[in-house]
Amino acid sequence: MGKGGMSVDDDQQNMAAWLVGLNTLKIQPFNLPSLGPHDVRIRMKAVGICGSDVHYLKTMRCADFIVKEPMVIGHECAGIIEEVGSQVQTLVPGDRVAIEPGISCWRCYHCKLGRYNLCPEMKFFATPPVHGSLANQIVHPADLCFKLPDNVSLEEGAMCEPLSVGVHACRRANIGPETNVLIMGAGPIGLVTMLSARAFGAPRIVVVDVDDHRLSVAKSLGADDIVKVSTNIQDVAEEVKQIHNVMGAGVDVTFDCAGFNKTMTTALNATQPGGKVCLVGMGHSEMTVPLTPAAAREVDVVGIFRYKNTWPLCLEFIKSGKIDVKPLITHRFGFSQKEVEEAFETSARGGNAIKVMFNL
Repeated sequence: MGKGGMSVDDDQQNMAAWLVGLNTLKIQPFNLPSLGPHDVRIRMKAVGICGSDVHYLKTMRCADFIVKEPMVIGHECAGIIEEVGSQVQTLVPGDRVAIEPGISCWRCYHCKLGRYNLCPEMKFFATPPVHGSLANQIVHPADLCFKLPDNVSLEEGAMCEPLSVGVHACRRANIGPETNVLIMGAGPIGLVTMLSARAFGAPRIVVVDVDDHRLSVAKSLGADDIVKVSTNIQDVAEEVKQIHNVMGAGVDVTFDCAGFNKTMTTALNATQPGGKVCLVGMGHSEMTVPLTPAAAREVDVVGIFRYKNTWPLCLEFIKSGKIDVKPLITHRFGFSQKEVEEAFETSARGGNAIKVMFNL
């Protein structure tokens, strides 16, 4: 599964970017299982680099997932249908599609409840031992491929994956026209969460970060105000006052898109009584935070894991113009050995890079 990619042309071998060791990516042949009746074969056209991809490259692990054998990288993707299985009725060759990268079992308790993102048997692109999608072609279930509207590009289709994190977070936090939002962290996920909150109707959004450039990007993308903070947890009390001043109203929902002791402490302290904190980022696997005073103010804490049923809404937001993901794509690379290495180094360095995209 996973399901990877294979060219059906005898004279053209399917190639993919393999993570073969620490800081080592190699473009090598990639073979696939035969096309199932409910599968489609897709020629990849746009694949983005996620922070988790970089983490696997630099450490060979992400949280509890450990790379123990060579793995094809990549999971933010879109492409063009090349072939459809015998039972596929909804797609035809030539269709441009955005691809949801996780295959759940559809049989377990969580899947039956509709929370398939929590499926313990989830097979997710580029999550060991499942191969990813940075390849010439892949095979994937047709029901996880979403046809792109005519005015949505393949790159925008690939951006549906990170955007889905923001959309799912906004659903979990019940964002609406009466919800003032604070966002901790102006990295790629903080920015898509900000764009999603605005599309859901949030009237006022303040973004917090330690980096001036990221804050300027957040401001240019529509943040109502920004606050620069330090990495020193001793500064939390003063910074919460700053946040309240620029918000000009109570903070109804805070999204912690970093996931560190300090960001979560700030989130809990800045959110007004009866409000909600949504933990999106996972910087630390364990945190020491002031939960007791937050509980005394009835501040709810919710988490998110990936997403569920988000692609149709993401595509509608992009199609309608409610969300513009194009400014997030700051760097583009082709699919050669040299460019794959350069692209991952660009993403790992950070700096002015937000989303690094491969055009295949």
